[in-house]
Amino acid sequence: MTQTAAIPDPARIDELLPVLAADSLPRLIVLGEDAGLAAVLTHLLRTERLHVEIGYVPVDRTYGSRAYQTGSGSAAAERALEGRPQETPLIRDDTGKVLVGRATVTGPDGARLEGEAYADEVPLFSGSVAALNISPTLEMPGARATAVRRFRRRRWVAGRAIQLGTPGAVVTRDGIADDRTVPRASFYRHDEPWLLVR
Repeated sequence: MTQTAAIPDPARIDELLPVLAADSLPRLIVLGEDAGLAAVLTHLLRTERLHVEIGYVPVDRTYGSRAYQTGSGSAAAERALEGRPQETPLIRDDTGKVLVGRATVTGPDGARLEGEAYADEVPLFSGSVAALNISPTLEMPGARATAVRRFRRRRWVAGRAIQLGTPGAVVTRDGIADDRTVPRASFYRHDEPWLLVR
């Protein structure tokens, strides 16, 4: 067992990978939050190591544990140790970062989000909304999104790609907000899955 920061440094992950490579059935178990798992998966994606089996053990329920139905605590730990790997859609954004639980896109400083967004060819909104939420799914096409509007029930729309054009937005991925405003954001299913142990 190796302990790392809540969001592991890529160099620390690299220290573990030779140990895993020596194993004929490599399995890495991430104990922590969605952002920690996202950092691990982002590194595996960038270093072309998505063949490594990943178990996920969040202490408490998270957006990621709900999306991937891993459970939490001791139930998730048992699953991570005893479960079998399943090919799972990998959702990434246009910056190359993996999304595990939930991305929320708002206007600058939490203001209303202006612009337009689509899930594949289906319009999510055009104009102004409180926020746009994006989550991965276990099933294809791999992602879903909803525009958050006041006094309206949320309607999730599934798609392979979620795309947003805007005068300015801030993206928060798995609880971590970007430090800059962007004019567009895209989340989409990578052409290769990851191996989630369930």
